[in-house]
Amino acid sequence: MNLLRTIGRFLLGALKVLRLALPKLGVGWMFALLTSNFNRVSIVELGVMAVIVTTMIGLHHFLSPFQVVWGRIADNHPVFGLRRTPYLLLGATVASLVFLALPSVALAMGEGSVLAIVAGYALLIIFGISIAAMGDCHHALIAEVTNPKTRGGVIAVVWTFTIMSTIIAATVIKARMPAYTPESMQALYNLTPLVVIGATLLGVLGIERRLSRQELAVALERARAAAPPGNPLSAAFGLLRQNPQVRAFFGFVFLSIIGIFLQDSILEVFGAEVFHMTLKETTTFTQTWGGGVLGGMLIMGLLSAIFPIGKKLIALIGGVGTAFGLGLLAVCALTEQRALLNPAIMLMGVSTGLYNVGALSLMMDMTVEGATGLYMGMWGMAQAFGTATANILAGALHTVLIEAQALSQTLGYGVIFGLEAVLMIVGIALLSGVSVEAFRGLTRADITRAMEAGAVA
Repeated sequence: MNLLRTIGRFLLGALKVLRLALPKLGVGWMFALLTSNFNRVSIVELGVMAVIVTTMIGLHHFLSPFQVVWGRIADNHPVFGLRRTPYLLLGATVASLVFLALPSVALAMGEGSVLAIVAGYALLIIFGISIAAMGDCHHALIAEVTNPKTRGGVIAVVWTFTIMSTIIAATVIKARMPAYTPESMQALYNLTPLVVIGATLLGVLGIERRLSRQELAVALERARAAAPPGNPLSAAFGLLRQNPQVRAFFGFVFLSIIGIFLQDSILEVFGAEVFHMTLKETTTFTQTWGGGVLGGMLIMGLLSAIFPIGKKLIALIGGVGTAFGLGLLAVCALTEQRALLNPAIMLMGVSTGLYNVGALSLMMDMTVEGATGLYMGMWGMAQAFGTATANILAGALHTVLIEAQALSQTLGYGVIFGLEAVLMIVGIALLSGVSVEAFRGLTRADITRAMEAGAVA
């Protein structure tokens, strides 16, 4: 009987973890449509200027401060006793409905309609605000319904779903729309609400415990104690200015994300320009890196669920490994040794997988009870700003160093990959000074001062 109860508890726990990961299927679907279909169709088939499309798609990064706003709203304004589920469902619904209009907008932009361009930006602003709600509330929900011992394993599964969902979505997109026609694009995008809302409902309904009236009163009191009423963005930036632990962890997330993703948009170009690789050959870079990420996350997620491995140590190991991979990539560029390319990409992938498990688990630990949404919003903002900066910096460095022929191609790429390694090392140095215990020593007075300083600013 004890064995049966143990097996039953394990299966229920596994089902809960899988359900927590399901909302990422919808997120992966939407981003796959934007980055592998909407951009290609708009630029190539319809002839829209690339800068219009890429800035439109990248808008959501710059709307990441809304994660802080949504987190604060969810902390302080429960709906029917629930603080995360209603706002997560709201974000999923609104974000998915945006996609119903995108095929028509793309077609009109291709015909030169200025109004369509304005509509496209407006729709993707709405998408960015909605994705901010989804991201903050989903991560806050995971933080609140898991315990520190199992959190690493949960994070590994959730992010495995994220990567797998993008791969699955790309396969479905290719099958449903092998060639562009307005009708096939509209039919494909019409699936989005079904996929996103369906996955979110299956994932979160019943996961969050409904609070009683007395529990709600206690929770709201804790929320007010952790972050008094006021502008949540002012509170966030005030904490960044005043608290060294908050500032160091924000800096770690921001710099390490730049270090990881600066190469993302130029790696295939590097393969083509330096090694004259074909499109088919450079396409394998994503598979190699993604496979490494999945492997690293699954291995470390499993180990951290069984053995008491510190989350900070996992993040540090992942960061150091990523820096070594980037250094190897820089050597590959400078020496033109193609044999080093795949080992460097695989090392980066595995190390990024370790980093994901450690850093994301740490983000959930680096919260204050009653203000989980506020802090998860801050860390999400650091991620988004880091990704946006990486995208902009990659293009700028490629243009200035390589396209303008300031440096040779090999030296230019060596400098770019070397810079990434340095940024990752600086991020690791910041993390080494972060302590969850010191962070949780925050008092109401600390955050009140941050609110007051933000209000003055």
